[in-house]
Parts: sequence; C-alpha cells; structure tokens
Amino acid sequence: MTGKVWLIGAGPSDPGLFTLKGKRVLEEAEVVVYDRLVGQGVLSMIPEGAKLIDVGKRAGNHTMPQEQINEVLLSEARQGKKVVRLKGGDPFLFGRGGEELELLVKNEIPYEIVPGVTSALSVPAYNGIPVTHRDLCSSLHIITGHKRKGEAYDIDFEALVRTKGTLVFLMGVTALKDICDGLLKGGMNPKMPAAILQKGTTSRQKRVLATVDSLPQEVERQGIETPAIIVVGKVCSLAEQFSWCEKLPLFGKKIVVTRPKDLSSRMTEQLRKKGAEVLELPAIRTEACKDQSRLLEKLDSLETYQWLVFTSPTGVKVFFEVMRRERIDIRRLFHLKVAVIGEGTKKALEERGVYPDLMPSTYDGRTLGETLAGACKGGEKILIPRAALGTEELIEALHEKEGLIVDDVPTYDTIYESSKVIDEKAEFLEDQIDYAVFTSASTVRGFAGAVQGIDFSKVKAVCIGKQTKAAADQLGMKTYVSQKATIDSVIALTEELCQSKA
Repeated sequence: MTGKVWLIGAGPSDPGLFTLKGKRVLEEAEVVVYDRLVGQGVLSMIPEGAKLIDVGKRAGNHTMPQEQINEVLLSEARQGKKVVRLKGGDPFLFGRGGEELELLVKNEIPYEIVPGVTSALSVPAYNGIPVTHRDLCSSLHIITGHKRKGEAYDIDFEALVRTKGTLVFLMGVTALKDICDGLLKGGMNPKMPAAILQKGTTSRQKRVLATVDSLPQEVERQGIETPAIIVVGKVCSLAEQFSWCEKLPLFGKKIVVTRPKDLSSRMTEQLRKKGAEVLELPAIRTEACKDQSRLLEKLDSLETYQWLVFTSPTGVKVFFEVMRRERIDIRRLFHLKVAVIGEGTKKALEERGVYPDLMPSTYDGRTLGETLAGACKGGEKILIPRAALGTEELIEALHEKEGLIVDDVPTYDTIYESSKVIDEKAEFLEDQIDYAVFTSASTVRGFAGAVQGIDFSKVKAVCIGKQTKAAADQLGMKTYVSQKATIDSVIALTEELCQSKA
C-alpha cells in the first residue's frame, strides 16, 4: 500500500502562526521529516510515536543533501506511511518544495501542500513594519539573499531599485554588505530606511534599524544572530511607531513548562498571550494502570465508604473513565462526600457534574489530610484513587486521626520523559531559558533526569507549592513559590519575576 506525503509550512517559529490544517495533519503523522528552521513550539506538537528524521537544514549546515531528503520522502511513502515534510516558513518560498515534489510526482506518490506563514511577511509584522503601505509603496519583492560561495549575485539590483517597492531578502545575513553595495550601485538612495530582523516571533527577536549605506556598520556594532531577514524600503521608518511585541509584559522571555502535555494548555496559552516564548517540555506523563482490579474491588463496595478523595485532575479523569468503561452508574456515588486537593482537581470534578464538599486552604497533601481528618468523627472509611507514586504526607496525616480506614488505591502511573526533538540540556547550558515552571515534585524529578549534568543553581524554578519547591531546593535550583497552588497564581508570579528581572 502506498502512503502519502504532506509538505507543510511551519511558519516563522511562533506556534500561534502554525496553520490549523498543518496542526491537524501533523497530529496524524507517522513519519516527520523536519529541518532546523522549524520553531520549537511546532516541534513540540509532533505526536508521540512518530518516526523522526532530522535533516538539519540551515544556511551553511546541511545534515542531509536535498537529493537524499527527496529519496527519504519517497522511501517512507512507499512503506505506506503518512509522511509529513515539515519546513520552516512556507514550503514553496525558497523552501525547495518543488524539488521534493518532482520525485513524488515521477513515482506517482500522493501528496498535499499545506502553505505556511512566511517570515517575509510575519517577521516584519512582529517588528512593526508593514511590508506595504499606501502612502509609501505599492509593491513587495522577496529575494533570496543566499549565493554560492565565491560567486557573484545573479540579481538585477537596478531593476529592484526601479520598483520603488519594499525589498525583503531571506537568508542574506552573511552577504549583507554585498546586498547593500548592490543596491547602492543600482541607484538606491543611500539614506533609504533599512532593517535587519533577528529571530522574529521568538524571545530572541531583535531589530537593527539604519539606512542602506549604514546598515552593515550598525549590524557590526550591535551584533546579530541568524536566522534573520533584511528589509529595505520606506516602510522601515514605521517600525518604532508601529512596534507592539516589545510592549507585551513577557516579551523577550523564554519559559519552559514541564507540566504533562494534556494539562499544560491553559498555562501555555496565558503565558504566550503575555508575550513569552513558551517551550513545552513535559517532564512527566501519566498512564492509567493496566490493572485496575483493586479499584474495581473498591467500586463493588462503594456503599461502605463515606469519603472519596482526589489529589489531581488525572486521578479524577482515570476514576470516571473506569466507571464509564465498567458501566458503573454515577448515581452510586450519591451518598459520598468528596474531597479535592485544589482548584485544578475541583474543576476537573465539576466538569463531570460533581461538586466537592471539602478543599483545604493550602493545596498540598498534608493540609488535605489534616483538613479531612478534622472533618471526620472517627470510624469513617475513605477511598483515595490516585497516583502510584502519591505523596505519603496525605496518608500520614489521616492516620493521625484514630479510627479512620483509608484505602489508598493506585490508579495511574507517573512516567518521567524527555523531548525527542529538542535538546533540553543544551537549552539550559546555553542560557536560553529564563524560567522553568514546575507544578509538582514529580515534574521536578522528571526534569532533573532529562537534563543530567547541568548546574541546577542556574535554573530559576517557579514552583506551585511547598512540596514542589522542596524538590527543586534539594537539587540546588533558585526557587520561587506562588502564593497559592493554582495555575493563575503561578502565572502571576512568573510575570512578576520577569518584570522585576529576578
């Protein structure tokens, strides 16, 4: 059976600029062939279990020749796989997508094109530069700035100057002086506004504004990193007036979220809204125990319990999934009082039409145990379906109350994990990360396993509670703890730290 290939443009880097269709197709991919211009936020969307092939294409550094990439796409498709070729920007704008299609067409391999948001438009926009403006220009020209080593540009600079339009050069940083010299020789006004835009839509976004005759000197003075694009035209003069990214409260900050992927969306969304670049690197994932016989045994005798206790949203999810799978009517819970550890667990419970009777003032295991013990007279029977590696502080606090019968039932496992496509260790060793957010002691331990060998004292850890902070302190991290053990409180603390430059 023949498979199919999708050529998908991943956009400039910001995952918010990845198209809805691109995301949907990527989530179904069995093989992903990607290059290094794909943003980390998009790479984090690659599904677990997909075969990963890094072709490492970036200016001057090709891990795999283009001809070999073409053959890889053909070979994987012939094996009946759903193959995604994930490319930075748009696959047909200097992305060599046409070359990759030629071999697929020749061998009658089905394919689709999913266009991407090009950096030629999005990066200037993120820097306050409209590439066209009625009063300033009426045309846009996108030119590759790349040239073969030792060869002259095959560009008609005079023709470009005559257009009087905005010129955007992609992949031209190393040849900036040649480009500016070519434009000047082609008759361009030396004082024409020009800009070079570094790593647009990321936390390392930087703008250098000058004129055509002074831009190379300004870049040498201020420094620039690749990838970057060059923009020439009167519209560059609007950058300061129209700039907006740098006005967001978390602009220029890169934050790692270590929460499990299925629980991190709201936190990630809120941080991105405030301008941060968020790198989702789940340190743990949860899996329902394959053997739920102990829970089923307890469910058979639900009538004997007085309290049902949940310590996480995952615990709620697994418990009700088992009930649904075994066709156990929810009305069998009618006599139970329900306790939850905090707001997130409360929300997960309320989404299933059940409202808790008890929630502690401080969202941790010991306080939950003490609060619940205080609400009991003695002799009550308590069912706690939770993680196999759940904290013992809850159970210890309950046992301090005489006569309580506690059934602590493991319903899901916590598994430490690390990214297969992003070098987490390098991110910290190269000081790319401003803060790492931890929402449990388990995420701290999972993170530590993924980045072994780094100096943990350089990790600024934003922690959701005392137990999480204690785990981070034990490793020597620089820790900060939110006022409340809620996602909103963690986000507020992160924003406060970023603005105080702590």
